[in-house]
Amino acid sequence: MPLTRRQIYRRRRIVVFGGAALVLGTAFYLPITLLAPLHDAVPVELTIQPPAVEQPVVDFPPYGAAGLGAVGYAGVLAQGGSTDPLPIASISKIVTALVVLDAKPLAPGDQGPDLTFSSIDEDFYAEQIAQDGVVAPVSAGQVMSQRNVLSLMLMASANNYAQSLAAWAFGSEAGYVDAARDWLARQGLTSTTIADATGINPANASTVTDLVALAKLAIADPVVSEIVGTANLEIPDIGLVENRNGLLGVDGVDGIKTGTLDEAGSCLLFSADHVIGGETITLVGVVLGGPDHATIDEAVRGLLAQADSGFREVTLTTAGDAFAEYDTPWGDDATAVAAQTTSAVVWANAPVTVQVTVDPVRLASAGTDVGEAVFAYGDRQVVVELDLSATIDDPGPWWRLTNPTQLF
Repeated sequence: MPLTRRQIYRRRRIVVFGGAALVLGTAFYLPITLLAPLHDAVPVELTIQPPAVEQPVVDFPPYGAAGLGAVGYAGVLAQGGSTDPLPIASISKIVTALVVLDAKPLAPGDQGPDLTFSSIDEDFYAEQIAQDGVVAPVSAGQVMSQRNVLSLMLMASANNYAQSLAAWAFGSEAGYVDAARDWLARQGLTSTTIADATGINPANASTVTDLVALAKLAIADPVVSEIVGTANLEIPDIGLVENRNGLLGVDGVDGIKTGTLDEAGSCLLFSADHVIGGETITLVGVVLGGPDHATIDEAVRGLLAQADSGFREVTLTTAGDAFAEYDTPWGDDATAVAAQTTSAVVWANAPVTVQVTVDPVRLASAGTDVGEAVFAYGDRQVVVELDLSATIDDPGPWWRLTNPTQLF
C-alpha cells in the first residue's frame, strides 16, 4: 500500500529532526567530552615503617648520679643513680655566669665593662679563705674587665670573684640569688636550688635532668662556651690562669665545669664533640658525687665511649622508596617516591617518626614534586622531597569518548 503524503511528510520530519538532533548532540558531546577536565588522581599513602629502635646499654658509676644528653636531642638520653637533687658545688658558677650575662650581656670577644674592686671584695676573699674555698688574689682599687672576671670564676673556679661578679651585677649576692631563682624558673630548671653564687653552700643542688639542660644552655652561650673551653689564659694582675677541668682536650671534651665540696664530692658538668656516622654530635652530661676527680674523669671517658656506641647511623630513605600510589581510570599509574637517599644519626632508643604529605595530581610529568616525608627524631627533622615516579598523561580522545561517566 503506497504511503500517503502525510506519512511521507512525517517520515521526512523524523529524518530531518533526528539528523539535526544527532548533529547538535555531536556538536555538544564531542567538545565537552574531549575538553572536559579530568578528575584529580588522589594518592593512597602506603604504610611506612620508621627505623626500629634499640635500648642502649650504658653503665653508670655506682655513686651519686650521672646522665648523658646531646644537643638537638630532647631531655636526657640516659641516666643512672639518684634522681633527687644533689649538691652541685662549683657547677653553680655556670648558673652565675648565665644569670649575669642575661643581665649584663657580653659580645663574643668583647672584654665588656670594667669592675673596680673595693674593700668589700677583699672581704669576699677573706670569707672564702675562712671556708677553705678556692680564691684568686684581689685588692681594693684593682680594675678588671667583666670577661676576665668570668674567666677567673669559670676556669680557676675562684669563689671570691664569683661573689664580686654577682654583687657587681645585682647589688649584692642576695640580689643575685633572687635573680638566679627567677632565671631558673624561666628556663624551666625547677629542680635546681641556688643559695649563693659560688656553690660553697651545699644548699646549691640540682638533678641530672636539670644539669643536662644547663649544659646545653652553657655551650649555646658563645661567651661561656669559649671560656670553659680555654685551657689557660694570662690575666693582668693575676698571671697565668689554668682551667681546673683535667679532661679538657681529652676525648673531644671542651668544657664545662668542675665542682668539689665535702657534701657534693667531686663533680663534673661536661661537653664533648664527637664525629659519629659523618655527623658531629655535641654530647653533654654530668657526674655528681664522685670520690675524687681522677675517678670521675675516668667515668666520664667511659660514658663518652658508650655514648658513641649508643648513637647509630640509620637509613631513612633510599632514592626511589615509595610513599604513596596514584591510580587513574585510564591506566596511568605512578608512585610518590623519595627523591634521594637520606640517613641520620640517632640515639639508639629515641623513636623515629615519619609524617607524609602528598598532593593530588591531574596531569604531571615524571619527577614532579608531589609532597614530602618528614622524619623526626629528638629535636631534629629530616625533610625528604617526594617525586612522581612516572608521567600521568591525558588518556586521549578515544578513552574520553568511550568513558564519559568517568569525566562527569
